[in-house]
Amino acid sequence: MNSFNTADRATPESRSPSAQIVTWQGYDEPRLEQVRFLLSERKLRASGRLVTAGPDEQYSGSFEVSVGETGAVTRLLLRTATVSEERQISVSRSSEGVWLVDSGQGAERADFDGAVDVDVQFAVLFNAIPIRRLNLQNEPGAHELPVVYVTLPDLSVRLVRQTYRTVSVGEEQSVVSFESGDFQQDITVDKTGLVVDYPRIAHRI
Repeated sequence: MNSFNTADRATPESRSPSAQIVTWQGYDEPRLEQVRFLLSERKLRASGRLVTAGPDEQYSGSFEVSVGETGAVTRLLLRTATVSEERQISVSRSSEGVWLVDSGQGAERADFDGAVDVDVQFAVLFNAIPIRRLNLQNEPGAHELPVVYVTLPDLSVRLVRQTYRTVSVGEEQSVVSFESGDFQQDITVDKTGLVVDYPRIAHRI
């Protein structure tokens, strides 16, 4: 993994953004996710790496994601590598709400039912995007959202429905319920909306 200067720590969002690195470790699979990012209000700019080394599936990935002032995703660039192939995809959203999905064969346009969020399979950074946009770590709320979902390592893209609901708000950490299809889990997040513990998936180390 790339080495970053870890001397900088995140400051409160009212101040100028600073670089921070967070690493998550998988529960059931030997999986690591490390992300370097800048936070400011609802904006987020991040680059990260993913490594999965399970007995049935091994792959690595890297991504860059940008979230604008409104908390909506503006662009995601994602690359994966398996023993047999490498893939890359670009997913971007215009200010008019039009999505462009480009896997190297030309961009395809879609509206994804008005989605403004992107989720990448097993990458817990992306849970922070709707939580931060809706401020669910600080204020009670419940929202069912259309989400652009990208699977790993094949990088297929589809529209899914996900529900985020505040369970509890604390001084240092909050709990947000996440539902997608038949899957449900209560996620612990810090006051910036970043995942601290996602049972069955990953925890911060």
